[in-house]
This record gives sequence, C-alpha cells and structure tokens, in this order.
Amino acid sequence: MFLHLLTASVSMSCKLRTEKLFELFAHVWISLIGLCCRNISYNNLAGVVPTDNNFSRFSPDSFLGNPGLCGSWRGSSCPSSSHAKRFSVSRAVILGIAIGGFAILLLILAAACWPHSPAVSTDFSVSKQEIHAVLSSNVPPKLVILHMNMALHVYDDIMRMTENLSEKYIIGYGASSTVYKCVLKNCKPVAIKKLYAHYPQSVKEFETELETIGSIKHRNLVSLQAYSLSPAGNLLFYEYMESGSLWDVLHAPSSKKTKLDWEARLQIALGTAQGLAYLHHDCSPRIIHRDVKSKNILLDKDYVAHLADFGIAKSVCISKTHTSTYVMGTIGYIDPEYARTSRLNEKSDVYSYGIVLLELLTGKKPVDNECNLHHLILSKAADNTVMEMVDPDITATCKDLGEVKRMFQLALLCSKRQPSDRPTMHDVVHVLSCLVCPEAPPKPAQPPASPQSSTAPSYVNEYVSLRSGSALSCANSSSASDAELFLKFGKAISQNTE
Repeated sequence: MFLHLLTASVSMSCKLRTEKLFELFAHVWISLIGLCCRNISYNNLAGVVPTDNNFSRFSPDSFLGNPGLCGSWRGSSCPSSSHAKRFSVSRAVILGIAIGGFAILLLILAAACWPHSPAVSTDFSVSKQEIHAVLSSNVPPKLVILHMNMALHVYDDIMRMTENLSEKYIIGYGASSTVYKCVLKNCKPVAIKKLYAHYPQSVKEFETELETIGSIKHRNLVSLQAYSLSPAGNLLFYEYMESGSLWDVLHAPSSKKTKLDWEARLQIALGTAQGLAYLHHDCSPRIIHRDVKSKNILLDKDYVAHLADFGIAKSVCISKTHTSTYVMGTIGYIDPEYARTSRLNEKSDVYSYGIVLLELLTGKKPVDNECNLHHLILSKAADNTVMEMVDPDITATCKDLGEVKRMFQLALLCSKRQPSDRPTMHDVVHVLSCLVCPEAPPKPAQPPASPQSSTAPSYVNEYVSLRSGSALSCANSSSASDAELFLKFGKAISQNTE
C-alpha cells in the first residue's frame, strides 16, 4: 500500500526536495520503473543506488542531502551490506570454533602420547580423602612401638635424629628398601628400612602382618621393633646388626674380608636353621620366608646368625601348599620346583637353605659368571673331588674334615630337586646340633629303627647311601660316631613324620 501511494506521489511531481522520506531503501526504488523525476536530493535516503533504470541518468546533484546513499556516482564502491556483515561475522565465528576445537584435540593427543613415569603396581586400600588429610594436616605420621627399645620415641624424634633420613645415614640398599642407621635416645642403634613401594597390599592387611611379625621373638630372628605407615613413606624399624650380612663377610674384597673359621660357620649354619625351623614349625600360623639367602642372614657383634627380612613373608594356611601369583626369591637360591609350578611350601625354604650351606662351605657365590654353584658341587661329588671346593679358611681350622663332608651331604639333601626328598628344618637342626655338640643329644632308651626301614622317608636312605658311598666317604671320622649320628638323624625324621 505504501508503494502505491509513493508511486502516485512521484507521478504528480518531478522533483522531491526536503520531503524526508524516512530512509527509503534502494530496492523500493527499483520497483518504481515508471519514475520520471530527476532529483531526489535532501530526503535522507539510505541504501545502494542501482546503476540501471532511470538512476543511471541522474546527475550527482540529484543525490545531495542523502548521506546514507552510495553508488558508483560517488567514485567509490559501497561498503558491505548488513547481510554480508552478518555472513562475515558468522563465518568468522565458525572458523574460530573450528580452530579452537582442533587446538584442544591436539592438546589431548599430546597429553596422551607424552611419556609418563611407570606407575607403581600396588593395590592400597586407602581413600584419597585419607591421603589428603594426612598430607594437608600438620600432624606427623604415627609411630607404632612394638619393642621397649623404641619406647619414648615419636616420629619427629626419628626424623630429627636422622636429619629427615639424610643420605649420610644410609648403610645399605635392598631389593625392596633403603636401609638407614639411627642411634636412639638410649644410645642403641636401630636399622630403618624405608620401603620403595608406598602402599603394599592394603593398609589393614599390612598392619596385621607387621603386628604378627613384631610379636615373633627368637634368638635367631631379627626383631621388628616399630613401624610407621603413611603417604610420606613406610618405615620399618629393626634391631641393628653390627657385623653386617653373611654375604658381606663371605664375598667382601680380599682387603676387607673377615676370616670365618669352621666353628663360626657351623654356628652360623645352626643359628640360621633354628630361626627358619621356628618360622616353619613353631609359629601359628606357620610362616614361609620365601627369600632365604646369605644377604638375609645378619650377624651381630659375636657373629650370631639372625634371619632377616621375613617381613615380606606371608602367613601360610594349614594346607600343605600355597600357590603364589609370581615367583619370589633371588636367582641362585630359588627352588626349581617352585619356579616351575609356583606352588610354595616350607621345602622351598629348605632348598634355599641348602644353597646357603654350599656358600658357607665354599665361600663362593651361588651364581658367578654364569657358573651355578649347586651344579658344580653335584659334578664334583660325582667324581669324588668335592673337597677341592672347600674354602681354605675351613681347611686351615677344621680338625675333622669328616664334619665338612657331612655338611656337604646335608646341603645336597636340602637341595634335592624333589621337595619330598628334602628334610624338614627340624631335621636339619638335629643334624647340625650333632655336628656342633656330638655329646649333647641324649642317647635313646631303645634302639631306633634302621634308617633304611620302609617307614622312613626316601631322603633318609639317600643320606645313608651318600655317607656309605665312596664319593663322599670320610676317612678321618670315627665309624661309631658316624653310625650314631645317622641313626639319630633317622630317628628324628621318623618322629617328625609320624
């Protein structure tokens, strides 16, 4: 309707001046094909002036007073229309979003591909809230006291005495921990093991195991005196052993090596056997060590043996075997049957103990330059040259080399391939006690059954055959004392297998 009125108005006059037509747009004028006027000045019009129709014949003066108009008649092109501007803005927004999304995708891919430190494979059932609470609070970790030697000490005392476990207090490194020395307020030293893994198993399970271990008291076991478990680090406090480990004594460089005579080695073998027998037969539940080796046999100032690191052992159920998810132990000491089947029982510890006996007898490492000590001794025993392997310090101090040969026999029995052919640690303790103190064991009231009777285990016959055979015969020992020793050994085995 507005166009019709406007067309009629234009037909009546050829000049539109000062009419102020309220900013008509160019597309309205395009529809006015019949326009006959030549002047649209001073109407405050806006838009693009077409170049066709009558507008191409308008003089420049005809457009005066219309600042919103544009066209080629003014010598310059018109700016982009609002539609073009909207299109340009929309395209810019879309382009920006696309670039931003691509950049975020690149960041995600970079983060996924960036190398990370391997995470510790642990399953520690402690909540993130608990860890955050400990780390964010000013309360120091709790020190659980298990021995009177650690009484009146708190966590802060230990940190102050060791300067927050400074490197200068480190005395050794183990497979699972770094070991520090700390002198307590009572001037007695303790060994602190800081575990590499922050969270073994679960908190409750680990605490229960530590409480059990802390309650075990035996002359030949290293006692756990305290512990502290926290996200800041897990610390185990043990009694300190002045003479280090059996490994250090046997395999130290010649300039630092301590000479061990035969009597000292016998006592170390017996003490270790007594500690292991206590774990196997006198603890409830029974405990399998899982890593018997010379590095875990610590010596005090009098060279009394103390079996250490049975804290990693697990309590064993009443069943005869325990299946492990992976093989634990140290190369050279691992029971081959356990390695093959992953089925673990006390006889696996007996095998490892047999290798320790060979170490004591020869002064050689279980595995050295790809040479396996056990295999070497077996070959030497077969051709009757086993005594060539004896440590010179033993030869120089042993009055009866028959004792050395009997310990070789015992070591080979302990390291038999079939677990059922190995003696128990009670049997081992009995035999070694006879070697250390031949007069100590009481004489039986009745003659014991022959070791070769059908009721005795097969390894008794093996032991007697080794003794009577030429491969390991003892020329210097009394036949009467030998016979008594083997009879007592057979009786001890029979008593423990009934």
